[in-house]
This record gives sequence, structure tokens and C-alpha cells, in this order.
Amino acid sequence: MASTPAARARIVIFSGPRATIQNSPALRTSQSVRRDRGLAGADTGLPESLRAQQLAAPVTVYVSAFSAHPLEKDAAELYGPVDGWLDPETGAFSTEESTGATPVYRVTLDPADGPFPLPYAATQANGQPWDGPFDDAGTARQLFYPDASRIVREIDHFGLDGYGANNLMSDLADFDFVRAAPSGGYTKGQPAAERTDTPTPAGHRGEPGDLAPETLGEHFFPYMPMRQEPALPTLAALTNIVFDTLAAGDYDGAIWLEGSPTTEETVYWFNLLIPTTKPLIGNCSQYGHGVFGNDGDHNLVQSATYIASKVWADAEGHDRVGAVMIQNGQVFTSREVQKADARPGGYIAYGGHGGIVGNTVEEPVLSFVPVARHTHTSALSLDQLPTAVTGIHGSPVPTRDENGHLLADALPKVTIARYVNYGQDDFSDSADSEVEILARIQKNLRDHPLSGIVAEGSAPYGGVYESMRAALLQGVFRGMPVVAVGRGGGGYAFGQSTLGGLLIRGSNLSAPKARILLMASLLKFGALPVPADPDAPTPAELDAIRQKVAEYQAVFDTH
Repeated sequence: MASTPAARARIVIFSGPRATIQNSPALRTSQSVRRDRGLAGADTGLPESLRAQQLAAPVTVYVSAFSAHPLEKDAAELYGPVDGWLDPETGAFSTEESTGATPVYRVTLDPADGPFPLPYAATQANGQPWDGPFDDAGTARQLFYPDASRIVREIDHFGLDGYGANNLMSDLADFDFVRAAPSGGYTKGQPAAERTDTPTPAGHRGEPGDLAPETLGEHFFPYMPMRQEPALPTLAALTNIVFDTLAAGDYDGAIWLEGSPTTEETVYWFNLLIPTTKPLIGNCSQYGHGVFGNDGDHNLVQSATYIASKVWADAEGHDRVGAVMIQNGQVFTSREVQKADARPGGYIAYGGHGGIVGNTVEEPVLSFVPVARHTHTSALSLDQLPTAVTGIHGSPVPTRDENGHLLADALPKVTIARYVNYGQDDFSDSADSEVEILARIQKNLRDHPLSGIVAEGSAPYGGVYESMRAALLQGVFRGMPVVAVGRGGGGYAFGQSTLGGLLIRGSNLSAPKARILLMASLLKFGALPVPADPDAPTPAELDAIRQKVAEYQAVFDTH
């Protein structure tokens, strides 16, 4: 009896901000077009530059036999007959061999089989050739793809495995594409008939419709030619889109694309808030799509392979690893991964105690499974958050709307204060010299009812100098939880850094990851209780703060 073939995996690829993995090289007008039109920069000595493009109609081409490899002709006896010959003078094709004629294969290229590598023929509106992506007026073309659909097609067409086979993505899975906070945008909008993604104009998943014009820095976030950083409202919007997309259980896994310096933070945020039972993988790239040495395409293929392999599944088919990053054949837990260098393979496991749980060099393999709670086991998942928590002034702060979506105004403001040696102005131990921390506390009191601070202290235990400690306690006594972590990534922040239970110990988390966990925890627990006189808390008030800190600590110990 024949076995039933396994169902194909279905994967959704989310587009995030400043994603080099979705960046393309500048489209430069080809040499052949420059020569034909007498344009600047024509040089007969330069090789033609080919870019992936679509044919408008079928075309027949004649390919010289034995031209794909320098040693094909050396083994000519192994090959079948050619399709015919071309006369070198007239270019006429014949099925009859003649002296001096070139043996050829006749191939018909169909637009449906594209894209194909072709000379780039476009010029600027002023008739000049395109030479690069930038100009002084900021009107240069965008370099980033609006979603990953074109990248998947090009990987399928041009990417090859070690045995010469292509179709590396679509052999593994079927793909949908969602623009959660993309790097490239439609500044003039987009008709529904052209759309490949599924979010509605309101930003949540639904039936596709016409897309309104998108604004740089509000709806899409490149880093070149003009860098635009997302803000806290962007984090709320993309969280809701990812949550809604995965809530229906339609997918066997998801891939998140973002810029290489920050993917690790967003994916850890998802690890805490998105209760999916399927893999959620972060991918990025040190080089743009199509650039020599590009590593992003390889990471995408390996992520799809990981999802399709089900090596991540427990006995119930649920993900036992949590959100990960897959970079250059290594599987990193989102909690521990950190970018250390701007090169392929430039990722490390931060914390000194693991973080690389497997590899995808050949077949995906897991060597370890993390014990930290994640995704569907997280205590901070979006569907478990309260609809309101108490802010630093004692008033309720709504966190989710009637649809369960995260409210942008609720996103906590968490900043990082860093210890340095010889950091005190003098020996007074007064908080007055810590103007940066004190100014942030005042700003939080004015504008951010949910807020906190991460104190990156000395290695490994997270200690800080006296005046910094005094300033941090002013934040604690005004409702702002403070997390102590050590710099260097090799040890744990222990009890001596927590000032008798008034600060949260951040174990081996990096400061940026501790910030992410504190933001999520603030949405769960709200502000610390504030003493009647923050400058002179009573013993009972200190105990109340410690009890609240203990709730935070339980999450930091397990997530």
C-alpha cells in the first residue's frame, strides 16, 4: 500500500522595517542600452549587467551548445543532438549542419516562467542613464521590496542547491506575504488587483482592498536613501498584525524579516506576546538581495526547511523551542541571540550559557531545547494580558481594545542606563549628579504612565555606583520598575544588585532583551506602588514595592 504523501507546509512571511534581506542593489542602465542610445557611461570594455525582469511576450532564443561549462565540449559524446545550427554571417537557423555553422539549442522563453536575467533598459525622466539610487533632492527610487514575494520567486528561479536543482522555496512550502511594518512602500497606493499581501488598509488581516498611499516613516521604514526608524505605535501595529495572522492556525510556521541589528529584539518580543504553537523565525541579511555574497536568501531557504522538517515539534505537534533566529546554518533562541558583527555569521549567543540549540547545515537538527517559557507557554502572551493596568499615577491605563488588540498608547517606555567606571562626579553619593536618569524620570512622569529603566551594571552581577543607585531608586519610588543586568554577557545579575528586592534581577539577559521583557511585563503588572512621600517611603510601603517586584521577578526568572 502506497504511503500518503505529507501535506505541504504553509508559511507566512512578514515584512518588517529596515530589512537588508529585502533590499536590492541599485538598478543601473545596462551597457548595451547606453551604447545603442549613445548615453553617458557607455564602455565597450565593460561586461553587461543583468537584472531579473519580466518578458512582455514569448521569445525564441538560440543558445550556443556546450557554453554552460568550460568542459562540456570535452565530454561531447555524452550529450544528445543539438536542435540545429546558426549561420555565423546571416544568423539563419537550420536543422542541417553546414561548415562553420554554430550548433545551438532553440528555447522559447515564456513570460510565465520568469523573471529572467536581462539587460536593464530604463533611463531617468531627463533621458540620462540610471547610475545609482541617490540624488541630492531625496527623490531617488526605493531600494527595498514591498514584500518578500518577488524574493521567493527569484530564489526559486536562480538559487541552486549543491546538486544543481532550483525551486528551493516552493518545493518546501506554499507562501503568503504580509506587510506588517515593511521597508518599502507604495507612495501612490496600489490597486487590489496588484496586491500580494493580505492586510486591510486599517492594518489588520482581512480581505485585500485598494491600498491607500503610504507615507515614508509612518507606513514603511527603509534605511536608505533616507533612514526612517519605527516608533512605539509601530510596535503595537505590527504586534496586532502578527497576532491576528497566526491566531487562526492557518500556517505551519512564520518568518519575520527585519534589519540585522534589531531583528533579535522584535523576535524576542514575539516570543513573549504571540501565543503561536508553530515556529516563528527571524531572518535578516548582511548583504542585500542580489548582491554578491548575499546570505539572506540562504537564511530564508533554511528557515523554510526548518519549518517543513517539524524537528521543532513535540508529541502534540506544538513548537517546543519558541521563536528563534536562523542565521548561516545556526538556530539561535530569540532570548539569547545577538548581532556581534556586520558579516555573514556575525551572530553570537549572549549570556554565556548556550543559546544555539541546533543547526540547519544539512537536515535541520536540534541539540538542545530551552527551558524558558515562550510563545504558547508565555505568561505574557497578548491574549492573557489584562485590558487595563495601573499607571505610575494610580490611574488605570487601558492596554487592549474590544477586539483584544494592543493599544499604541499603552506601549511602555523603557530606557537603558549604563554603568561606567569612575562615573561619579564626586564622593557625595547624591542622585543630583545623575541628570540623565533624573530627566528621564521626570519625562516619564509627564508622558508615560507605564515606564521603567534597565540598569546595565558592572560585569557580571549588575552593580552600579552610589549616585546612580540613588537616582534609580527615585524611579522605583515613583512607580517605575528597574531591572539590573550585567554588561559583558557572561554572568548573572544576582541579589546584591537588586538593593534588597527593590530592583528586578535580569539574570543573563542583555540590556536590550531585558528592556523588551520589562516592556511586556509592564503590560501585565502595571506600575509599582508609589509611596505617599516618594522621598521617604515607610517600611510598609517598601514591603509593598518588594511584593510587586516579586511578581516581575517570577517572570524574569522563567522567560
